[in-house]
Amino acid sequence: MRRWNGWGDTTIDLELNAAALGFLTERIGAAQDPADALWSEALAQVQAQPSRLPPHPLVSIESAERLQASFGQSLGDWLRLRFGQLGRVTDGVAWPESREELRELLGWASAIGAVVIPCGGATSVVGHLTPPDGDRPVLTMRLGRLRRLLALDPVAQLATFQAGVAGPDLEAQLRAQGWTLGHYPQSFEYATLGGWITTRSSGQQSARYGRIEAMFAGGRLETPRGTLDIPAFPASAAGPDLREWVLGSEGRLGVLSEATMRVQRLPECERFVGVFLPDWPAGEAAARELAQARLGLSMLRLANPIETVTTLALAGHARAIGWLERALRWRGCGAGKVLLMLGLTGSAAQVRAMQAQARAILRRHGGVSTGTVLGRRWQANRFRGVYLRNALWAHGYAVDTMETAVNWPQVSATVDAIEQAGHQALQAMGERTHAYTHLSHVYPQGSSVYSTFVFRIGPDFDHAWARWTALKRAVSRAIVGQGGTISHQHGVGKDHAPYLAAEKGEQGLQAVQALIDHIDPQGVMASGNLIQGLPR
Repeated sequence: MRRWNGWGDTTIDLELNAAALGFLTERIGAAQDPADALWSEALAQVQAQPSRLPPHPLVSIESAERLQASFGQSLGDWLRLRFGQLGRVTDGVAWPESREELRELLGWASAIGAVVIPCGGATSVVGHLTPPDGDRPVLTMRLGRLRRLLALDPVAQLATFQAGVAGPDLEAQLRAQGWTLGHYPQSFEYATLGGWITTRSSGQQSARYGRIEAMFAGGRLETPRGTLDIPAFPASAAGPDLREWVLGSEGRLGVLSEATMRVQRLPECERFVGVFLPDWPAGEAAARELAQARLGLSMLRLANPIETVTTLALAGHARAIGWLERALRWRGCGAGKVLLMLGLTGSAAQVRAMQAQARAILRRHGGVSTGTVLGRRWQANRFRGVYLRNALWAHGYAVDTMETAVNWPQVSATVDAIEQAGHQALQAMGERTHAYTHLSHVYPQGSSVYSTFVFRIGPDFDHAWARWTALKRAVSRAIVGQGGTISHQHGVGKDHAPYLAAEKGEQGLQAVQALIDHIDPQGVMASGNLIQGLPR
């Protein structure tokens, strides 16, 4: 069963050992265990908001359905649920099982003046699912029953899916026939194909398989004006690419019902290798050289010194980690060391060639390989790390992440600016944050920058909300100030919408709004995502 007020399966728990708690206490102070609101208390708040939707046979107004459809995984969502401060919830929930039902629901919503919010796996971390304020009723359209593989063309290497298919189901249907999409974001267990496309998702192994825009070949977008069919050409010079209207549209233009994806044969061989480097300059230079050498690696992931220390501190196995630390110091990787994870995927011959080429580059930068020991551990837990959010919350600590992408000359300055902004925002409130960063997606041109902030929740909702919004605002401004994109992989949603203008400019935002107005003149999809966000 999935948690209603946290991440993931209720049967999976990660525990913080005494050493990990001591590590956090030293850096940000001891925290008090929070008192979470009960399910019954949250349900009572939904029941106090009678649905504003008229009856429809495909729409449920049952309170539990409405509660679970109104929140994603933004820290703002967590705070509302955990403290029982829900605010507005959706008025009804529909589970369409066909394109025909989906189109019927869009027509009905238009006729009654309702707002529609598409919902895939409810994994958004930027507020996509929050119902907008106002007098209009809100219908959340849950797409998880649209999950079938409709066609597989092995010659063209194309697979067409219903867009509500979740990651594990998608891969299972492909792997049964010897294929893979290869898109593995950390939210893989629950996130859906349509959500990946409409938020421009990036999987952990995007260096080989590409970001979702490289995989998306065509599909069907159900708009309030009708169906937009996008044929799957290998390439076209026939004007603007309609796929770009769908990619990153975040539910503002319609609901993606089907998607044709570029797939690949299952790889013969795959391994992940952990390499330590002496310091951040050496690590960044090595990552850049590896990316620009275009070796065909499937993943490059570089943790800065603070994240490296944190990873080792939270790993447990104190004796083994102590031995590793001594061995690394002897090899020149001491207090400022950084950890680089490499993914090697392909035929056995390709993997051997990549590993040899990568080894030569890493040696020049002082790299010390641990082989596949750390890589196997990372691979086994690649989708479990996010469960740490639940464990930290149970001990009084909140976690939020911010991410961007910049060109190589700006990477180090951006890391410093983001972390300092987080520290200063909390210091102004008499609090501390533990901030650390990694480069999760590395390109020849530049890199993503992904920062994590751990801080004390506080005694009540108001304190927690003030700490979170101060941190979010400060870090967002730091990203904009460094010339970074407000989102490399999570999308914009409502949380980041106020900062989109810095990237798109007035003309760009007006063009996006004009497209929305043309396709959705009645504002059926006017959720507040992407633009016209709710200011913080």
